[in-house]
Amino acid sequence: MCGIIGYVGKNPAVLVLLEGLERLEYRGYDSAGVALVENGHIFVEKKVGKIRELIRSLWGKPLKATIGIGHTRWATHGEPCEINAHPHTDMSGEIAVVHNGIIENYRELKEKLQAKGIEFKSQTDTEVIAHLISLYYEGDLLEAVMKTVPQLRGSYAFCVMTSREPHRIVGVRYGNPLVVGIGEDENFLASDIPAILPFTRHIIPLSDGEIVDLRIDSVDIYDTEGNRIVKDVISVPWDIISAEKGGFKHFMLKEIFEQPKAVGDTIKGYISRDYLLPFDLKSFRRILILACGTSYHAGLLGSYWMGKYLQIPVEVMYASEFRYADVPISDKDLVIAISQSGETADTRYSALSAKERGATVISLVNVMGSALDRESDYTLYTHAGPEIGVAATKTFTSQLAVLYSLAVSHSPKKDQLMERLSALPHLMEEVLGEAELIKKLALKYANKKNMLYLGRYLSYPIALEGALKLKEISYIHAEGYPAGEMKHGPIALIDESMPVMVIAPKDRVYEKVLSNIEEILTRRGTVIGLGFKEDKTLIGMSKDFIGMPEIFEDLSPFLSIIPLQLFAYYIADHLGLDVDQPRNLAKTVTVE
Repeated sequence: MCGIIGYVGKNPAVLVLLEGLERLEYRGYDSAGVALVENGHIFVEKKVGKIRELIRSLWGKPLKATIGIGHTRWATHGEPCEINAHPHTDMSGEIAVVHNGIIENYRELKEKLQAKGIEFKSQTDTEVIAHLISLYYEGDLLEAVMKTVPQLRGSYAFCVMTSREPHRIVGVRYGNPLVVGIGEDENFLASDIPAILPFTRHIIPLSDGEIVDLRIDSVDIYDTEGNRIVKDVISVPWDIISAEKGGFKHFMLKEIFEQPKAVGDTIKGYISRDYLLPFDLKSFRRILILACGTSYHAGLLGSYWMGKYLQIPVEVMYASEFRYADVPISDKDLVIAISQSGETADTRYSALSAKERGATVISLVNVMGSALDRESDYTLYTHAGPEIGVAATKTFTSQLAVLYSLAVSHSPKKDQLMERLSALPHLMEEVLGEAELIKKLALKYANKKNMLYLGRYLSYPIALEGALKLKEISYIHAEGYPAGEMKHGPIALIDESMPVMVIAPKDRVYEKVLSNIEEILTRRGTVIGLGFKEDKTLIGMSKDFIGMPEIFEDLSPFLSIIPLQLFAYYIADHLGLDVDQPRNLAKTVTVE
């Protein structure tokens, strides 16, 4: 949700802020703005819409400030409009704030501030921060922030600066991500690493409750009691090229095509070293997987593999449901928390809750140094590189690679199973080679308003994920269902106008799925079959067919998901939609 960028250095701050905001636009795109300390005063410019609107409005203005903060907004409190856009200032216009997250008690604080004669301009919760800091300000910005933070309840991150001290920015993290970038005669703050990759790869991830005092030649970090904290600088293994489109029309398409490399890089780590975990997974009473969205679908597949190879109970829960359910947890449980960003609020707090009750917590993340990484007992990394498109693609298949490696790690046939896994990138490339055929098929169905996705066993989570991709980026209503459950309701929807995508590799439930297809055909449904290339039976039963190479049953999801990602992408692109930044969605959900 939302994107923050801050800069203090020797270069024109507006150029740094705008480049950073462009790289953060996937986090928020309702409006954007910057604040600069220009000639001893706070200069604010903000516009509704994409970052390009802000760039146009700033074009040609002689801005020489070398300190500033910027923000791209995903609206929570107050509609998208210029008044509600960030940055927000106090009544004097001498203090400017940008903020991510939610201040839960802002109404109470607003009433108290209004009783003191303070006037509000916006409908946002953010504005209370600016007014509180102004109320406490007596010449030291850090001190005013220290007095403000205890008044705030919620999950948030914010950056603040004042024209009275035109050499410093103070940042606070409490539940929402904020990282410090270390440069040479310049320093940065950002809500996500890609924003500062063009300038530095040396970062310090802040932890909850930490406050940073950023100046051109120093970075000082404190806890909320004012105690100084010494933190290590992390070198990010990504480069700026990996965060660019590289000739592709959209980041999503680039990231779909990067999957063979992302999965290959992830697999290498688990083949080359036998370091998965320092304990026997079978020593636990059960494994509980917690995740949201696409990561939840990865967790479902992980549960099938772990149940098969570990022979212990495995449960999967939406992290947002686990947080408020009375689920018994003890030190006999292993919890696997999956989040590509490592910052998903529900997943983080669910994992922390389980840990507090004695469970061992493993996180599966793509971002080293993220909150979930630091808060877990152990971390397993995917090596997918930065994923900019809001709709997850390469992080999903990389998560599958880790979960499968984990599942077979104690199998007597581990070497053989991992050898099969290592052949995946080549087969994934083969599927991607059919992209043009999938594009033609996608355009044929681009005018449909509804679709049903069906699969059984390992193909059921793929049906869920395929339907999610179509919903996310094309806004076509789609539902994923276990094929065996079709008779318990969804069959009522099937007629000649309802396309049904059926994922049917030749696995243990193949014949059952063929029976489900017969039921669809009897009701004049339109079947799009997705299965092995030489499957003449499935081809004959399908109005349209997508073929993939034949593969070992366990690994079919790695191949079957790719055509569904491409199918959704090409429909959305054909409809002229914003594929990388679909409406109402943000890459990382850091609020409930």
